[in-house]
Amino acid sequence: MHQPTDLSRRRFAIVLGTSEIASAVAVHLHRDGYGVVMSHDPFPPVIRRKMAFHDALYGDQVSVDGIAGERADDGVQILKALRYSPAVQVSWLSLTDLLPVGSVDVLVDARMQKQRITPDLRRLAGLTIGLGPGFSTRINCDVAIETRPGRSGLVVTQGWTDAADGVANPLGDAGAERFQYSQASGRWHTAVEIGSRVFKGFMLGHLSGDAVRAPCDGIVRGIVRDGCEVPEKVKLLEIDPRGRHAQWTGIDGRGRTIANAVCRAIAAHAPSQTDHDVGPFQPV
Repeated sequence: MHQPTDLSRRRFAIVLGTSEIASAVAVHLHRDGYGVVMSHDPFPPVIRRKMAFHDALYGDQVSVDGIAGERADDGVQILKALRYSPAVQVSWLSLTDLLPVGSVDVLVDARMQKQRITPDLRRLAGLTIGLGPGFSTRINCDVAIETRPGRSGLVVTQGWTDAADGVANPLGDAGAERFQYSQASGRWHTAVEIGSRVFKGFMLGHLSGDAVRAPCDGIVRGIVRDGCEVPEKVKLLEIDPRGRHAQWTGIDGRGRTIANAVCRAIAAHAPSQTDHDVGPFQPV
């Protein structure tokens, strides 16, 4: 039977998901001295890509809050990167593929799949943390953390995290009206870049030939990558209507709150780890 490699030179963390929330968590774990691997999940599609490591999957040069991300295609590459690379590793590999790489100290499920059944992650890592709907410390994780508007970052010690209620996290005075959703499944095409200023009604792309237009004036904060297949009833794009206060890069307040909660939970469950933090790897 295969025995996981002992990554004794660095603590090992896996983050499920490549969204802006998952990326904020990855940045904070990286700064706390972990070797971090992010595992992509196709649902839901990532739209806030300038706030995420997601596009590293396609070979793009990506950094979030000053931390670089790089694509890793196989276990050998990941193992070497965990020992020597200063970057967050971003991979198409699933959790099942990543577990043999080494003993996992922290596993964070940041996919935030609002309507899907969440698997039992316990015993897959030293500490397992679930973010958002569908988590309970008695059923499928060691620590459950809320992501719902108004409760983001709260640790749930009893019962389940709040179910999805369909209420969008507010952005200034804007709610769900700042998004456009897919009306059907299909292939998405766009030539619009995140950070572009647009006006209500401006055509931002096509979903299987049907035009999709800006729902309001503002800055394109997020948009699904060109050429992706998308399912029905998911977010295709987001417009930030806040004018000069618009944000489309870095880590926003919600992401930072959730990532800080993850780090606090880790510290509370393993206080002795801070006594022998080896820090980030030095490149060869």
